[in-house]
Amino acid sequence: MEEPDSDPHLWLLNIMANVFTGHFSPGILIGFLVVLVLLIFSAMISGSETAFFSFNPSQLKDFRAKGSRTNNTILTLLERPKRLLATILITNNFVNVAIVIISSYLSSQIFNFSSSPIIGFIVEVVIITTIILLFGEIMPKIYANYNPVIFATFMVQPLFILTKVFYPIASVLVQTTSFIDRKMGNKNQQISMQELSDAIDITVDENSPEQETKILKGIVRFTEIEAKEIMKSRLDAVSIEAGSTFRDVINVVNESNYSRIPVYTETFDNIIGILYVKDLLPHIDQKENFDWKSLVRPAFYVPENKKINDLLQEIQEKKIHMAIVVDEYGGTSGIVTLEDIIEEIVGEISDEFDSFLDDVEYTKIDDFHYVFQGKTSINDFCKIIDIDDVIFDEVKGDADSLAGLILEILGRMPERNTIVRYLNYEFKVLSVDHRRIKKVNVTIHKK
Repeated sequence: MEEPDSDPHLWLLNIMANVFTGHFSPGILIGFLVVLVLLIFSAMISGSETAFFSFNPSQLKDFRAKGSRTNNTILTLLERPKRLLATILITNNFVNVAIVIISSYLSSQIFNFSSSPIIGFIVEVVIITTIILLFGEIMPKIYANYNPVIFATFMVQPLFILTKVFYPIASVLVQTTSFIDRKMGNKNQQISMQELSDAIDITVDENSPEQETKILKGIVRFTEIEAKEIMKSRLDAVSIEAGSTFRDVINVVNESNYSRIPVYTETFDNIIGILYVKDLLPHIDQKENFDWKSLVRPAFYVPENKKINDLLQEIQEKKIHMAIVVDEYGGTSGIVTLEDIIEEIVGEISDEFDSFLDDVEYTKIDDFHYVFQGKTSINDFCKIIDIDDVIFDEVKGDADSLAGLILEILGRMPERNTIVRYLNYEFKVLSVDHRRIKKVNVTIHKK
Protein backbone atom coordinates (compact mmCIF):
# COMPACT_ATOMS: atom_id res chain seq x y z
CA MET A 1 0.00 0.00 0.00
CA GLU A 2 1.47 3.37 -1.04
CA GLU A 3 1.94 6.10 1.51
CA PRO A 4 0.11 9.38 0.79
CA ASP A 5 2.22 12.05 -0.83
CA SER A 6 3.62 14.28 1.90
CA ASP A 7 5.44 16.77 -0.37
CA PRO A 8 4.18 20.24 0.75
CA HIS A 9 4.69 21.67 -2.73
CA LEU A 10 2.43 19.06 -4.33
CA TRP A 11 -0.10 19.57 -1.54
CA LEU A 12 -0.19 23.30 -2.26
CA LEU A 13 -0.51 22.71 -6.00
CA ASN A 14 -3.41 20.32 -5.44
CA ILE A 15 -5.21 22.92 -3.32
CA MET A 16 -4.64 25.67 -5.89
CA ALA A 17 -5.90 23.34 -8.62
CA ASN A 18 -9.07 22.75 -6.63
CA VAL A 19 -9.74 26.44 -5.86
CA PHE A 20 -8.77 27.94 -9.22
CA THR A 21 -11.72 27.92 -11.63
CA GLY A 22 -10.02 29.62 -14.57
CA HIS A 23 -13.13 31.70 -15.17
CA PHE A 24 -12.12 35.02 -16.85
CA SER A 25 -15.13 36.69 -18.45
CA PRO A 26 -15.11 40.24 -19.86
CA GLY A 27 -16.90 41.34 -16.68
CA ILE A 28 -14.03 39.99 -14.58
CA LEU A 29 -11.46 41.89 -16.64
CA ILE A 30 -13.50 45.10 -16.34
CA GLY A 31 -13.69 44.49 -12.58
CA PHE A 32 -9.89 44.28 -12.35
CA LEU A 33 -9.60 47.52 -14.30
CA VAL A 34 -12.07 49.23 -11.93
CA VAL A 35 -10.11 48.02 -8.88
CA LEU A 36 -6.87 49.38 -10.40
CA VAL A 37 -8.48 52.78 -11.05
CA LEU A 38 -9.94 52.89 -7.52
CA LEU A 39 -6.56 51.94 -6.04
CA ILE A 40 -4.89 54.82 -7.90
CA PHE A 41 -7.63 57.18 -6.72
CA SER A 42 -7.19 55.93 -3.15
CA ALA A 43 -3.48 56.64 -3.39
CA MET A 44 -4.08 60.17 -4.64
CA ILE A 45 -6.63 60.93 -1.91
CA SER A 46 -4.41 59.51 0.86
CA GLY A 47 -1.41 61.47 -0.39
CA SER A 48 -3.55 64.64 -0.47
CA GLU A 49 -4.12 64.40 3.27
CA THR A 50 -0.38 64.43 3.94
CA ALA A 51 0.35 67.08 1.31
CA PHE A 52 -2.25 69.64 2.38
CA PHE A 53 -1.47 69.36 6.08
CA SER A 54 2.34 69.46 5.82
CA PHE A 55 2.83 72.92 4.30
CA ASN A 56 5.23 75.13 6.25
CA PRO A 57 4.72 78.90 6.66
CA SER A 58 7.16 79.77 3.86
CA GLN A 59 5.27 77.60 1.36
CA LEU A 60 1.95 79.20 2.32
CA LYS A 61 3.58 82.59 1.93
CA ASP A 62 4.69 81.65 -1.59
CA PHE A 63 1.12 80.61 -2.46
CA ARG A 64 -0.18 84.01 -1.38
CA ALA A 65 2.59 85.86 -3.21
CA LYS A 66 2.11 84.06 -6.54
CA GLY A 67 -1.66 84.43 -6.43
CA SER A 68 -2.42 81.92 -9.21
CA ARG A 69 -5.83 80.26 -9.46
CA THR A 70 -4.47 76.93 -8.26
CA ASN A 71 -2.66 78.49 -5.31
CA ASN A 72 -5.74 80.48 -4.33
CA THR A 73 -7.84 77.30 -4.41
CA ILE A 74 -5.31 75.56 -2.14
CA LEU A 75 -5.51 78.45 0.33
CA THR A 76 -9.31 78.39 0.16
CA LEU A 77 -9.41 74.71 1.07
CA LEU A 78 -6.95 75.25 3.93
CA GLU A 79 -9.11 78.02 5.38
CA ARG A 80 -11.50 75.27 6.55
CA PRO A 81 -9.13 72.44 7.50
CA LYS A 82 -11.72 70.36 9.39
CA ARG A 83 -14.06 70.29 6.39
CA LEU A 84 -11.16 69.44 4.06
CA LEU A 85 -10.01 66.60 6.32
CA ALA A 86 -13.57 65.26 6.64
CA THR A 87 -13.96 65.25 2.85
CA ILE A 88 -10.67 63.40 2.37
CA LEU A 89 -11.53 60.77 4.99
CA ILE A 90 -15.06 60.22 3.64
CA THR A 91 -13.81 59.85 0.07
CA ASN A 92 -10.95 57.56 1.06
CA ASN A 93 -13.23 55.28 3.06
CA PHE A 94 -15.78 55.02 0.25
CA VAL A 95 -13.04 54.15 -2.25
CA ASN A 96 -11.36 51.58 0.01
CA VAL A 97 -14.67 49.89 0.83
CA ALA A 98 -15.44 49.71 -2.89
CA ILE A 99 -12.04 48.13 -3.54
CA VAL A 100 -12.66 45.49 -0.87
CA ILE A 101 -16.16 44.65 -2.11
CA ILE A 102 -15.20 44.39 -5.80
CA SER A 103 -12.00 42.47 -4.99
CA SER A 104 -13.97 39.97 -2.89
CA TYR A 105 -16.45 39.47 -5.73
CA LEU A 106 -13.66 38.96 -8.27
CA SER A 107 -11.84 36.45 -6.08
CA SER A 108 -15.03 34.47 -5.53
CA GLN A 109 -15.56 34.31 -9.32
CA ILE A 110 -12.02 33.17 -10.06
CA PHE A 111 -11.44 30.89 -7.06
CA ASN A 112 -13.56 28.36 -5.21
CA PHE A 113 -12.67 28.61 -1.55
CA SER A 114 -15.37 26.26 -0.26
CA SER A 115 -12.84 23.50 0.32
CA SER A 116 -10.01 25.80 1.50
CA PRO A 117 -11.40 28.60 3.71
CA ILE A 118 -7.97 29.50 5.09
CA ILE A 119 -6.63 30.32 1.61
CA GLY A 120 -9.85 32.24 0.97
CA PHE A 121 -9.23 34.30 4.10
CA ILE A 122 -5.62 34.98 3.08
CA VAL A 123 -6.59 36.09 -0.44
CA GLU A 124 -9.72 38.10 0.39
CA VAL A 125 -8.54 39.77 3.60
CA VAL A 126 -4.78 39.68 4.10
CA ILE A 127 -3.59 40.17 0.52
CA ILE A 128 -6.22 42.75 -0.46
CA THR A 129 -5.69 44.72 2.79
CA THR A 130 -1.91 44.65 2.31
CA ILE A 131 -2.24 45.96 -1.25
CA ILE A 132 -4.52 48.81 -0.09
CA LEU A 133 -2.18 49.75 2.78
CA LEU A 134 0.99 49.58 0.68
CA PHE A 135 -0.13 51.17 -2.59
CA GLY A 136 -3.14 53.15 -1.38
CA GLU A 137 -1.83 54.57 1.91
CA ILE A 138 1.84 54.20 2.83
CA MET A 139 3.67 54.83 -0.48
CA PRO A 140 1.59 57.85 -1.61
CA LYS A 141 1.88 59.48 1.84
CA ILE A 142 5.65 59.05 1.83
CA TYR A 143 5.86 60.65 -1.61
CA ALA A 144 3.47 63.47 -0.64
CA ASN A 145 5.50 64.21 2.49
CA TYR A 146 8.57 64.94 0.36
CA ASN A 147 6.67 66.66 -2.50
CA PRO A 148 3.64 68.36 -0.90
CA VAL A 149 3.42 71.23 -3.40
CA ILE A 150 3.43 68.97 -6.47
CA PHE A 151 0.90 66.60 -4.94
CA ALA A 152 -1.44 69.33 -3.72
CA THR A 153 -1.29 71.20 -7.04
CA PHE A 154 -2.29 68.03 -8.91
CA MET A 155 -5.17 67.17 -6.54
CA VAL A 156 -6.54 70.59 -5.66
CA GLN A 157 -9.30 70.67 -8.30
CA PRO A 158 -10.59 67.13 -7.61
CA LEU A 159 -10.63 67.89 -3.89
CA PHE A 160 -12.45 71.17 -4.48
CA ILE A 161 -15.16 69.26 -6.38
CA LEU A 162 -15.34 66.57 -3.70
CA THR A 163 -15.86 69.19 -0.96
CA LYS A 164 -18.99 70.25 -2.85
CA VAL A 165 -20.18 66.67 -3.45
CA PHE A 166 -19.73 65.53 0.16
CA TYR A 167 -20.67 68.86 1.73
CA PRO A 168 -23.74 67.52 3.65
CA ILE A 169 -21.90 64.48 5.13
CA ALA A 170 -18.77 66.52 5.89
CA SER A 171 -20.89 69.15 7.65
CA VAL A 172 -22.39 66.52 9.96
CA LEU A 173 -18.92 65.18 10.80
CA VAL A 174 -17.48 68.65 11.45
CA GLN A 175 -20.37 69.64 13.72
CA THR A 176 -20.16 66.33 15.59
CA THR A 177 -16.41 66.65 16.21
CA SER A 178 -16.81 70.29 17.24
CA PHE A 179 -19.45 69.27 19.78
CA ILE A 180 -17.15 66.55 21.17
CA ASP A 181 -14.24 69.02 21.33
CA ARG A 182 -16.32 71.46 23.37
CA LYS A 183 -17.46 68.74 25.77
CA MET A 184 -14.09 67.06 26.17
CA GLY A 185 -11.85 70.11 25.83
CA ASN A 186 -11.70 70.81 29.57
CA LYS A 187 -10.80 67.20 30.31
CA ASN A 188 -7.74 67.07 28.07
CA GLN A 189 -4.54 66.53 29.98
CA GLN A 190 -1.93 69.23 29.73
CA ILE A 191 1.26 68.40 27.87
CA SER A 192 4.46 68.92 29.84
CA MET A 193 7.23 71.19 28.62
CA GLN A 194 9.56 68.20 28.28
CA GLU A 195 7.02 66.41 26.07
CA LEU A 196 6.78 69.48 23.83
CA SER A 197 10.58 69.68 23.62
CA ASP A 198 10.75 65.98 22.70
CA ALA A 199 8.04 66.54 20.08
CA ILE A 200 10.16 69.27 18.49
CA ASP A 201 13.14 66.89 18.33
CA ILE A 202 10.97 64.28 16.62
CA THR A 203 9.30 66.57 14.08
CA VAL A 204 12.32 68.58 12.90
CA ASP A 205 14.31 67.03 10.07
CA GLU A 206 17.97 67.27 9.16
CA ASN A 207 17.27 70.20 6.85
CA SER A 208 15.70 72.34 9.59
CA PRO A 209 17.95 75.26 10.61
CA GLU A 210 19.52 74.66 14.02
CA GLN A 211 18.70 78.21 15.13
CA GLU A 212 14.98 77.70 14.43
CA THR A 213 14.98 74.54 16.52
CA LYS A 214 16.66 76.34 19.42
CA ILE A 215 14.13 79.17 19.22
CA LEU A 216 11.23 76.70 19.33
CA LYS A 217 12.72 74.98 22.37
CA GLY A 218 13.33 78.38 23.98
CA ILE A 219 9.67 79.27 23.54
CA VAL A 220 8.60 75.93 25.03
CA ARG A 221 10.78 76.41 28.15
CA PHE A 222 10.07 80.13 28.49
CA THR A 223 7.29 79.75 31.07
CA GLU A 224 9.41 77.49 33.31
CA ILE A 225 12.53 79.64 33.67
CA GLU A 226 12.94 81.73 36.83
CA ALA A 227 14.72 85.06 37.15
CA LYS A 228 17.53 83.61 39.29
CA GLU A 229 18.46 81.21 36.47
CA ILE A 230 19.33 83.95 33.99
CA MET A 231 20.38 86.83 36.29
CA LYS A 232 23.90 88.19 36.51
CA SER A 233 25.01 87.52 40.09
CA ARG A 234 25.89 90.35 42.45
CA LEU A 235 29.56 89.35 42.26
CA ASP A 236 29.63 90.02 38.52
CA ALA A 237 27.33 93.04 38.38
CA VAL A 238 28.85 96.46 37.75
CA SER A 239 27.52 99.06 40.19
CA ILE A 240 28.23 102.54 41.55
CA GLU A 241 28.40 103.58 45.19
CA ALA A 242 26.20 106.59 45.90
CA GLY A 243 29.11 108.47 47.48
CA SER A 244 31.25 108.31 44.30
CA THR A 245 32.35 111.54 42.66
CA PHE A 246 31.09 112.56 39.25
CA ARG A 247 34.50 111.78 37.75
CA ASP A 248 34.45 108.28 39.29
CA VAL A 249 31.02 107.72 37.77
CA ILE A 250 32.27 108.73 34.32
CA ASN A 251 35.21 106.34 34.68
CA VAL A 252 32.92 103.43 35.60
CA VAL A 253 30.70 104.19 32.61
CA ASN A 254 33.67 104.30 30.24
CA GLU A 255 35.16 101.06 31.54
CA SER A 256 31.96 99.02 31.70
CA ASN A 257 30.28 100.11 28.42
CA TYR A 258 26.91 99.49 30.05
CA SER A 259 23.93 101.75 29.39
CA ARG A 260 22.30 101.20 32.81
CA ILE A 261 24.15 100.78 36.11
CA PRO A 262 22.70 100.08 39.59
CA VAL A 263 23.49 102.61 42.33
CA TYR A 264 23.78 101.53 45.98
CA THR A 265 24.55 102.97 49.40
CA GLU A 266 26.99 101.21 51.75
CA THR A 267 26.37 97.66 50.39
CA PHE A 268 24.99 96.15 47.22
CA ASP A 269 22.01 94.92 49.25
CA ASN A 270 20.82 98.52 49.49
CA ILE A 271 20.27 99.56 45.87
CA ILE A 272 18.62 102.98 45.63
CA GLY A 273 18.07 103.10 41.88
CA ILE A 274 19.40 102.78 38.35
CA LEU A 275 21.62 105.32 36.58
CA TYR A 276 20.87 105.63 32.85
CA VAL A 277 23.98 106.66 30.94
CA LYS A 278 21.87 108.61 28.43
CA ASP A 279 20.81 110.88 31.31
CA LEU A 280 24.48 111.75 31.88
CA LEU A 281 25.18 112.86 28.31
CA PRO A 282 23.78 116.41 28.66
CA HIS A 283 25.95 116.88 31.77
CA ILE A 284 29.15 115.29 30.54
CA ASP A 285 31.11 118.58 30.89
CA GLN A 286 29.93 119.33 34.40
CA LYS A 287 32.44 119.91 37.20
CA GLU A 288 33.55 117.45 39.85
CA ASN A 289 30.90 118.54 42.35
CA PHE A 290 27.95 117.89 40.01
CA ASP A 291 25.09 116.14 41.82
CA TRP A 292 24.75 113.14 39.53
CA LYS A 293 22.53 111.29 42.06
CA SER A 294 19.63 113.51 41.01
CA LEU A 295 19.62 111.58 37.71
CA VAL A 296 19.14 108.17 39.34
CA ARG A 297 15.82 106.54 38.46
CA PRO A 298 13.83 104.22 40.77
CA ALA A 299 14.76 100.52 40.69
CA PHE A 300 12.34 97.69 39.96
CA TYR A 301 12.65 94.70 42.29
CA VAL A 302 11.60 91.10 41.59
CA PRO A 303 11.93 87.88 43.63
CA GLU A 304 14.30 85.12 42.60
CA ASN A 305 11.49 82.73 41.70
CA LYS A 306 9.76 85.18 39.34
CA LYS A 307 8.94 83.43 36.06
CA ILE A 308 10.56 85.31 33.19
CA ASN A 309 7.41 85.27 31.04
CA ASP A 310 5.64 87.25 33.77
CA LEU A 311 8.72 89.41 34.25
CA LEU A 312 8.83 90.21 30.53
CA GLN A 313 5.21 91.37 30.65
CA GLU A 314 5.87 93.62 33.66
CA ILE A 315 9.01 95.07 32.09
CA GLN A 316 7.05 95.89 28.94
CA GLU A 317 4.27 97.53 30.92
CA LYS A 318 6.68 99.63 32.99
CA LYS A 319 8.84 100.39 29.93
CA ILE A 320 12.09 99.56 31.71
CA HIS A 321 15.06 97.37 30.78
CA MET A 322 16.50 96.21 34.10
CA ALA A 323 15.23 94.59 37.28
CA ILE A 324 16.94 93.93 40.61
CA VAL A 325 16.59 90.32 41.77
CA VAL A 326 16.22 89.95 45.55
CA ASP A 327 16.24 86.86 47.77
CA GLU A 328 13.73 85.89 50.46
CA TYR A 329 15.54 88.06 53.03
CA GLY A 330 15.50 91.19 50.88
CA GLY A 331 19.17 90.98 49.94
CA THR A 332 20.27 91.60 46.36
CA SER A 333 20.99 88.39 44.45
CA GLY A 334 21.77 89.99 41.09
CA ILE A 335 20.33 91.86 38.14
CA VAL A 336 18.34 90.76 35.12
CA THR A 337 17.85 92.77 31.92
CA LEU A 338 15.40 92.68 29.04
CA GLU A 339 18.23 91.39 26.86
CA ASP A 340 18.77 88.45 29.23
CA ILE A 341 15.11 87.48 28.88
CA ILE A 342 15.00 87.76 25.08
CA GLU A 343 18.20 85.72 24.80
CA GLU A 344 16.40 82.74 26.34
CA ILE A 345 14.38 82.53 23.11
CA VAL A 346 16.55 83.83 20.29
CA GLY A 347 19.99 82.98 21.68
CA GLU A 348 22.85 85.27 22.54
CA ILE A 349 22.62 88.89 21.38
CA SER A 350 25.96 90.63 20.95
CA ASP A 351 26.94 94.12 19.82
CA GLU A 352 30.24 95.93 19.48
CA PHE A 353 30.42 96.38 23.26
CA ASP A 354 28.96 93.07 24.35
CA SER A 355 30.22 89.54 23.90
CA PHE A 356 28.72 86.59 25.67
CA LEU A 357 31.95 84.63 25.42
CA ASP A 358 33.88 87.50 26.99
CA ASP A 359 31.39 87.82 29.87
CA VAL A 360 31.73 84.14 30.81
CA GLU A 361 35.25 83.22 31.88
CA TYR A 362 36.13 79.74 30.64
CA THR A 363 38.71 77.84 28.62
CA LYS A 364 37.83 75.29 25.97
CA ILE A 365 40.56 72.65 25.73
CA ASP A 366 38.69 70.54 23.17
CA ASP A 367 35.10 69.44 22.52
CA PHE A 368 35.10 67.29 25.67
CA HIS A 369 37.25 69.26 28.14
CA TYR A 370 36.59 72.73 29.60
CA VAL A 371 37.76 74.84 32.53
CA PHE A 372 35.10 77.09 34.10
CA GLN A 373 34.95 79.59 36.89
CA GLY A 374 32.91 78.21 39.78
CA LYS A 375 30.66 81.28 39.68
CA THR A 376 29.55 80.46 36.10
CA SER A 377 25.78 80.10 36.04
CA ILE A 378 24.33 76.70 35.16
CA ASN A 379 22.37 78.42 32.40
CA ASP A 380 25.52 79.86 30.78
CA PHE A 381 27.43 76.61 31.29
CA CYS A 382 24.75 74.66 29.41
CA LYS A 383 24.70 77.21 26.59
CA ILE A 384 28.46 76.98 26.11
CA ILE A 385 28.59 73.19 25.92
CA ASP A 386 25.30 73.18 23.97
CA ILE A 387 23.06 71.06 26.19
CA ASP A 388 19.62 71.54 27.72
CA ASP A 389 19.86 72.69 31.35
CA VAL A 390 16.92 70.46 32.33
CA ILE A 391 19.54 67.69 32.56
CA PHE A 392 20.53 68.99 36.00
CA ASP A 393 17.02 69.74 37.32
CA GLU A 394 16.95 66.63 39.51
CA VAL A 395 20.20 67.43 41.34
CA LYS A 396 20.75 71.19 41.25
CA GLY A 397 18.23 72.05 43.98
CA ASP A 398 18.40 75.82 44.57
CA ALA A 399 21.83 76.14 42.97
CA ASP A 400 22.30 78.68 40.18
CA SER A 401 26.04 78.34 39.56
CA LEU A 402 28.39 75.53 38.62
CA ALA A 403 29.92 75.66 42.11
CA GLY A 404 26.46 75.43 43.66
CA LEU A 405 25.65 72.42 41.48
CA ILE A 406 28.75 70.60 42.73
CA LEU A 407 27.85 71.42 46.34
CA GLU A 408 24.31 70.10 45.84
CA ILE A 409 25.57 66.82 44.34
CA LEU A 410 28.41 66.34 46.86
CA GLY A 411 26.59 67.63 49.96
CA ARG A 412 29.70 69.30 51.43
CA MET A 413 32.51 71.72 50.64
CA PRO A 414 34.97 69.80 48.43
CA GLU A 415 38.73 69.81 48.66
CA ARG A 416 41.08 70.56 45.79
CA ASN A 417 41.10 67.79 43.10
CA THR A 418 37.78 66.39 44.31
CA ILE A 419 35.94 64.71 41.43
CA VAL A 420 32.15 64.76 41.18
CA ARG A 421 30.32 62.74 38.51
CA TYR A 422 26.78 63.08 37.23
CA LEU A 423 25.55 61.16 34.17
CA ASN A 424 28.33 61.54 31.58
CA TYR A 425 29.69 64.78 33.11
CA GLU A 426 32.74 64.83 35.36
CA PHE A 427 33.54 67.91 37.48
CA LYS A 428 37.02 68.22 39.01
CA VAL A 429 37.60 71.03 41.53
CA LEU A 430 40.82 72.80 40.53
CA SER A 431 40.75 75.71 42.98
CA VAL A 432 38.84 76.22 46.23
CA ASP A 433 39.03 78.29 49.41
CA HIS A 434 37.16 77.93 52.69
CA ARG A 435 34.03 79.59 51.35
CA ARG A 436 33.64 78.84 47.65
CA ILE A 437 34.75 76.82 44.64
CA LYS A 438 36.77 79.03 42.30
CA LYS A 439 37.68 76.91 39.29
CA VAL A 440 36.31 73.66 37.88
CA ASN A 441 37.54 71.29 35.17
CA VAL A 442 34.64 69.74 33.20
CA THR A 443 35.04 66.51 31.24
CA ILE A 444 32.24 65.25 29.00
CA HIS A 445 32.37 61.49 28.50
CA LYS A 446 30.83 59.99 25.37
CA LYS A 447 27.61 58.11 26.06
